[in-house]
Amino acid sequence: MQASVHFSIMGRKPHVVVVPYPAQGHVAPLMKLAYNLADHGVKVTFVNTESTHVKVMSAMPEKFKEESPISLVSVPVELDGTDAKEFVESAPSFMPGHLQNLIENINELNNDDQVTHIIADITAGWALEAAKKMDIKPAAFVPFGVANLALVLHNQMLIEAGIIDVDGIQMKDERICLSKKIPAWNKNELLWSFPGNPDTEKFMFQHFVRKIAENVKICNWLLANSFYELEPSACNLIPNILPIGPLFASDHLGTYAGNFWAEDSTSLSWLDQQPPRSVIYAAFGSTFVCDQQQFNELALGLEMVGQPFLWVVRSDFTNGMVVEFPDGFTKRVEKYGKIVKWAPQEKALAHPSTACFFSHCGWNSTMEGLSKGMPFLCWPYFTDQFHNRSYICETWKVGLRLIPDDNGIVTRHEIKTKLEKLLSDKDIEANSLKLKEMARKSTSEGGSSFSNFISFVERIKQ
Repeated sequence: MQASVHFSIMGRKPHVVVVPYPAQGHVAPLMKLAYNLADHGVKVTFVNTESTHVKVMSAMPEKFKEESPISLVSVPVELDGTDAKEFVESAPSFMPGHLQNLIENINELNNDDQVTHIIADITAGWALEAAKKMDIKPAAFVPFGVANLALVLHNQMLIEAGIIDVDGIQMKDERICLSKKIPAWNKNELLWSFPGNPDTEKFMFQHFVRKIAENVKICNWLLANSFYELEPSACNLIPNILPIGPLFASDHLGTYAGNFWAEDSTSLSWLDQQPPRSVIYAAFGSTFVCDQQQFNELALGLEMVGQPFLWVVRSDFTNGMVVEFPDGFTKRVEKYGKIVKWAPQEKALAHPSTACFFSHCGWNSTMEGLSKGMPFLCWPYFTDQFHNRSYICETWKVGLRLIPDDNGIVTRHEIKTKLEKLLSDKDIEANSLKLKEMARKSTSEGGSSFSNFISFVERIKQ
């Protein structure tokens, strides 16, 4: 939220404990929410598992650690979301106890600092249950789009209609449609879809989808990183949803604490030297991995466009041990290509030199790109990203999709052709700027997300 509103309240400040699911795409938006709450006079303690906490702290600049307006703490758990199956199966048995101990310790230390609320990731039902048990008011946070939450909440209806079975596997080869204004879900593109891996699909459905539907029932508030005007039909399907997005990183410290990798600040000084609206920003999130053949096609596709590009290549981007660029590639593109391990994404997207966003369409990236007026080249690979792509290309009309060849490879020619088409499409550019304005209005004073956020803050301060 951009404006800061302060309330004179009798008695104690509310103290919110924030609990994410331990993965980059879940920690990041909840961290933004935590900072926005702190800006509005709420005391916040952010709880990570030990291994996630170490990543977050080591990626954070020293100056930031000293000035952070929220408390960053950890529970002694080495597990994180890199092995989702292991964490999800075992978290309910050990995480509530750790969380309870932490809260009891906080409450014992200072009578004026009692924990009043828990905001937990919608996938961390054990934290919401712990809140209820301790008589602390729980709020659930949805880190993906409202339409996908609606799909999850309709899972029983889909089973009864014979569209999916009790394990979430699609019985019919037909699109699933919840409303005319929401893009339909294609087969193998559901939130829990893992084509060719029915065991994972079944696991995702039983442990995430069925649990999320239960978690919604036990929370006092349901917050979402979206905004009403972006997904009106989906919001209307969930009457108690509070869209409070797009959530932005807090401006006053120039960075925020939600990264698992240190941001490469040279990205911004490099962008400063590029012509306006010239740079292709290519970034595929925290878990995207491809094989060497696909990686080479991606690199050569970017090279063939011949325009400046800023490309985020994590050290674990390919499924080999070390990222290997095609022969001579780095030398050939050194004058116009910049490759970094992790970028300050919001700032890169907001930079006047950036022309488009070549993205995996994760929800955080989608929200950041939309709010900065970016046209998208879409390359989703799992879970909600396929539906986000449908929104981007079909509903909002702010992007193009890449089509793999018969061998499942997205070729350099496909990348080059689509990027050139995207960069010259005036309709997509105009639609992107409309959405940017819509997002700005929603988070400005009097806007829908701003009002929802302020009303939430007022309620927890009562």
